[in-house]
Amino acid sequence: QVQLVESGGDLVQAGGSLRLSCAASGIIGVINAMGWYRQAPGKQRELVASITTNGRTNYADSVKGRFTISRDNAKSTLFLEMNSLKPEDTAVYYCNIDRLYPSRQIYWGQGTQVTVSS
Repeated sequence: QVQLVESGGDLVQAGGSLRLSCAASGIIGVINAMGWYRQAPGKQRELVASITTNGRTNYADSVKGRFTISRDNAKSTLFLEMNSLKPEDTAVYYCNIDRLYPSRQIYWGQGTQVTVSS
């Protein structure tokens, strides 16, 4: 059974830092990319950052220079280091895995709440 378990969300003051983790298990096959998305109240879910198997990263403009995505392939764990947090970063953060083979499949975690107070 596939499981993506996020952790690390918390309440933090503006300017603070958090580190999110996503532990993946049960996924069989070839993974294309892993990523973090977020959804704020009343807004659509949006891509925050992604990383491919060969380490290529992509960031939303709003987080460039503040957030860093990384992965530990041996432990099937994804991380998001968030610095200089702003109130507008407040959202539920979701881990995402894009599997290519044996069939295209997108997996989501249950989400972890990040709240940044001003």
